[in-house]
Amino acid sequence: MDNLTHSLVGVALSRAGLQRVTPHATLLLIISSNLPDIDILALAGGQLADLEIHRGYTHSLILIPLLAIVSALLTMVIGDQPVRFWRAFFVGCVGVGGHLLLDWTGSFGIRALLPFSSKWFYLDLNGFYDGVILTALALAFVWPWFVDLVSSEIGRNTKHRGQGSALFVLFFLMLYEGGRWTLHQRVLNDLNSRLYDGKVPLEVSALAEPNDPFHWTGIVETDDAFRMVRTGAIALINSTDARIFRKPRQNPVYLAVNRVEPFRYMAYFSRFPVWDFEPIKLASGLGERVEETDLRFGTPGAGEFHASALTDPVGRVLETEFGFTTREMDEMFASAPQ
Repeated sequence: MDNLTHSLVGVALSRAGLQRVTPHATLLLIISSNLPDIDILALAGGQLADLEIHRGYTHSLILIPLLAIVSALLTMVIGDQPVRFWRAFFVGCVGVGGHLLLDWTGSFGIRALLPFSSKWFYLDLNGFYDGVILTALALAFVWPWFVDLVSSEIGRNTKHRGQGSALFVLFFLMLYEGGRWTLHQRVLNDLNSRLYDGKVPLEVSALAEPNDPFHWTGIVETDDAFRMVRTGAIALINSTDARIFRKPRQNPVYLAVNRVEPFRYMAYFSRFPVWDFEPIKLASGLGERVEETDLRFGTPGAGEFHASALTDPVGRVLETEFGFTTREMDEMFASAPQ
């Protein structure tokens, strides 16, 4: 999830009671709730390196203790005050663990069992951010100041620490995610119960929409295609409205690009890989521009995480690129030698 959500959850955990466990608990929880995303430093090695490293070791269960220790040490340095190590370590583990839990609920997922397994884990309950969750956390964050302001206006000198609102919002988040899981299962059951052009689905998924908890983007894989359709937990799908993305034939160009980076990594990363083959005129004849993306994050020509290749008339790969947007890919290939 986004780092604002992670930070506000850290504040809520502190106000709910962890601030009594160790000095500077709020600072410690904000640091530990965001520290797993330190893997963004991989961007220095390029966008593909960032994708390869993101949600990897820093989001694995085995590194929770190490990240908690780093969080505690950073808190001691920034707060300029000694803390009881084991108490700070415990609070840091809560913050890091909360980060992993929130990221697990999304569609990107985490590799929680590294280095023993590189399997991705995801619940598909939330997107990169969730408007309902952010709103609830923001209201809980400002509520103590609002209550104090009202109290001062009516002549009461009270100081609210926000424990009640923090406990309430954490309880609300548990209920909300439980409700999301129930609705999600309903959508998955509906997607699984249908035939698509007479074919049984091999895999189905329902991806969250960031500001609408009652509608989902359904993705259905059959042996020859992927289908994308907007669906709801109350008004279920109309499969005739689906966008259909046919799976590519195992031709020489397809086989050639799958042997090179970044397509080899995309083969591991993608759950719903879709392909686009576009003829392109080269000095040596008619080649092809090949693009692969994952339906979780967009479609060919739109969305995020695109692997692209340029092949010559006999199917040899001339150039490969990876970018977060199609515009970036267009700029890269515009400057590539042809």
